[in-house]
Amino acid sequence: PIMITIRSLTKVSSSGLLVSPLKAQVVRSTSVLTSCGPGHVNSRGCVVADGAFLSRSRISNNSPKGLHISHIFKGIGAARSSSTKSMAELVSHYSSKPQTPVSLQTLMETGRGERIGKGGTTDATKAASELDSTATELVLMQVASFLKHELPIRLAHRIKDLDDVPMMSEMKSVLQVRDWYEKSMTELIEFPAITSKEEEEKFAKLLEGIYERHAGVLVTMARGAFELRAAIREGKYGRGGKADFEEMEGMHKFLDGFYMSRIGIRMLIGQYLSLRQPPMDGYVGMICQKTSPGKVVQQAVDDASFMCNRKYGDAPEVIVHGASDLTFSYVPTHIHYIMLELLKNSMRATVEHHGVDEDYPPIKVIIADGEKNEDVVIKISDEGGGIKRSHVSRIWSYLFTTADPAVQEGMVAFENVDHSIDSPLAGLGYGLPISRAYAKFWGGDLSVMSMEGYGTDVFLHLSRLGASKEPLP
Repeated sequence: PIMITIRSLTKVSSSGLLVSPLKAQVVRSTSVLTSCGPGHVNSRGCVVADGAFLSRSRISNNSPKGLHISHIFKGIGAARSSSTKSMAELVSHYSSKPQTPVSLQTLMETGRGERIGKGGTTDATKAASELDSTATELVLMQVASFLKHELPIRLAHRIKDLDDVPMMSEMKSVLQVRDWYEKSMTELIEFPAITSKEEEEKFAKLLEGIYERHAGVLVTMARGAFELRAAIREGKYGRGGKADFEEMEGMHKFLDGFYMSRIGIRMLIGQYLSLRQPPMDGYVGMICQKTSPGKVVQQAVDDASFMCNRKYGDAPEVIVHGASDLTFSYVPTHIHYIMLELLKNSMRATVEHHGVDEDYPPIKVIIADGEKNEDVVIKISDEGGGIKRSHVSRIWSYLFTTADPAVQEGMVAFENVDHSIDSPLAGLGYGLPISRAYAKFWGGDLSVMSMEGYGTDVFLHLSRLGASKEPLP
């Protein structure tokens, strides 16, 4: 069904002509249509004089006087067949714009109000800086305005990528993700310029909804991968129903870029929403200025041990050595996610290699010392039997896992779950590649060295400088 809503209609002449600016919306599902001048089609598409609707964006305040109200209704039929084309034009327009990468340093400076002076006054900068991590109204409006500009561009880039990726773009779950991105992009584009505290508060509520909407993207995309596996088995793709799914280079490159971008989008929204909360000591939004790797590692050890005990009834001991008192500016939740994934892998490998109810060799975690080190380096060593040489090249694949297929089937049944202690010890096969994406996001890295029959060493590098900008695809 199509709903017609006309807002702010100040005057209609006796002949039915609009003689003053009109705000109106024609809504069909998530479609919103735009009216422009008679006989004119701009870069976004518009309504011509006879009422043929060519676009999905709202009728603006500058709609022409003299537009007959019947044109709105006459255009409904054309709207049904043209909405897909118009959204494609919108995506093309925004995806042609460059994305703006940010760094931890930039986010901290912005959150502290140190960048208000750019285009503002020295007094405003000083006042905001004195509040340290407390977000002032000026800071929130500055960040909100940046997100209103930046997020539609990033979302459009991802929609274009989803359209272009071969085979996977046709999967039902991937189309669901695309719909989420399209809906969020449309909402952001339609939101008015942020010029007051009230508009900023409304924008924050919009972003809360978008953040929640996209919470299940990782699992939904994983479901799309399973759907593609099934399609390959049925002979719809590949040769005779066969394809080396783990070695599809183009698809892996797409997934790597897609998830890297997703980390960035969620970081930007999460940082902004955190700035709106009562300030926590030592934090600027999500960024802790005195992140302790030792404390974060210990929390990950506790969580991984809980999960391993739940699965096997026991868990290997984890011994932490090194710079337990080291602190630096970072996002603690990112370190926790990476360490939890790595420790889960080590614990599962150790228990399964040595057998349940055996005495397990301890897992060792070493945090490198040295205030002048370029990186904070964390090494995880286990004696879990190592990785087969034939599997080493596949461990960074989003489509490879040694977990039981039944566990994988169960994982993709979850809704809106990215990662938590409620999930199985192993499942989607996303643990290592997503962990590396988190590490690389702020200029770090993740590497693996394995000795089959003995164990595995994993090296996590975290950039302590905070100046590295996100590697946007």
